[in-house]
Amino acid sequence: MSADPSWISLLPPLVAIVLAIVTRQVYLSLAGGIWLGWSIMNGWNPLVGMAASIDALVDVFVDPGETKVLLFTLVIGALIATIESSGGVQGFIRWLEARDRVQTGRGARLLAVITGVVIFIESNITVLVAGSVARPLFDRYKISREKLAYLIDSTSAPICILIPLNAWGAYNLGILSGLGVEDALTVFVESIFLNFYALAAVGLAFVVAWTGWSPGPMAKAEERTRDGRMLWPDATPMIDASVLSPELDPDVTPRAANMIVPIAVMVLSMPVGLWITGDGVLSEGDGSTSVLWAVLLGLLAAWILLRSQKAATVDDLVRTGLKGAGGLVPLAVILWLSLGIKDVASAMGTGPFVAQVTAGVLPPVAFLPLVFLVAAGIAFSTGTSWGTFGIMLPIAVPAAETLGLPLAPFVAASLSGGIFGDHCSPISDTTIISSMAAATDHIDHVRTQLPYALIGGGIATLAFAAVGATL
Repeated sequence: MSADPSWISLLPPLVAIVLAIVTRQVYLSLAGGIWLGWSIMNGWNPLVGMAASIDALVDVFVDPGETKVLLFTLVIGALIATIESSGGVQGFIRWLEARDRVQTGRGARLLAVITGVVIFIESNITVLVAGSVARPLFDRYKISREKLAYLIDSTSAPICILIPLNAWGAYNLGILSGLGVEDALTVFVESIFLNFYALAAVGLAFVVAWTGWSPGPMAKAEERTRDGRMLWPDATPMIDASVLSPELDPDVTPRAANMIVPIAVMVLSMPVGLWITGDGVLSEGDGSTSVLWAVLLGLLAAWILLRSQKAATVDDLVRTGLKGAGGLVPLAVILWLSLGIKDVASAMGTGPFVAQVTAGVLPPVAFLPLVFLVAAGIAFSTGTSWGTFGIMLPIAVPAAETLGLPLAPFVAASLSGGIFGDHCSPISDTTIISSMAAATDHIDHVRTQLPYALIGGGIATLAFAAVGATL
């Protein structure tokens, strides 16, 4: 079918999109799209299509690069759990508090943003660390918790998507490599500078942190807090002590080094891995291999630290690592299914068909903003940017290739839209955890954040139109 694709090739991703929006079940939606695609390619026989779908999902593990990315997702979960159980996060917080250099409300806001930028290992841990560090200071200087939730939310996913050295980067590199993109790492790095929503969100967060600007509902929240009321009378703060401050073993002494050292080892190992796998040329390195090496070395560093401190036995470390890996199994499953629907779209020629239909009809000046807004709609409705990436990239990238257009802008539009929709969505896990970390009412967080997000979305839409006009 890929040799002469037709409108039927649109059905699998469209069904996945519609199901995701209606049911908000990303796993079932992606699986449904895969099943439909293989059923179509087997004479519309659903039973044969089911068998072919299972075989295709098993075949995902045949590709070494895709398997490495799936393993990376699990190992990063083990690393996060090890850092938390070692007291690394609490130690880092105490280290900051001991210096007591934050003397103003502006300083408190900047601390929240800078902490979010520095802790880019994973979006949820970014939010939890930044919220835990800054919340007492926001209360002290009578800055609304809604503003804290906005600032830490704006420096979680928007920062993580701009860094190729974490689970987000590995996930998207895995999809791009699976789509047959040559030098996927270079394309991803180029897309970073075109990821207009993420850049706008982070830039706006710094502006708000410096100026204290509070439009619409945020102004009312700030006025209420200045009057000494942390929350509205009918608010229900989303706070879970076990999440914000996990219990530590009494024998564990919180140390900032237990977080800083493993993360530093992971970050520094990434370019070394690229240099080794690229035979001395970073740009030709194997991204999936390098990130897997990097996170494994980071985990090893954490284990060595804890053993040297006599803070954990080998059995404790193994159990903690397995528990952390289990916590990220849902993300690994999304990635696995995303790779599966990518294979269906490739086999059916979805991307080339989209390109054929839009060529000469929909100019890039409209095509890029459309990709951005469709991705935003999916992410808003489903609450997941990762699932959105898995649906949009297999459509946008092949379409751009067929049209002979550069891939980076289309990758950026897909990723940027996913972040925008996720940032606005009340069912996004990052949005929910931001409310928890700031100890504020979730709906109040969504309402006060939305004006900022819409400003960033408007900026991104215009920027993508401007880039499209130059293609």
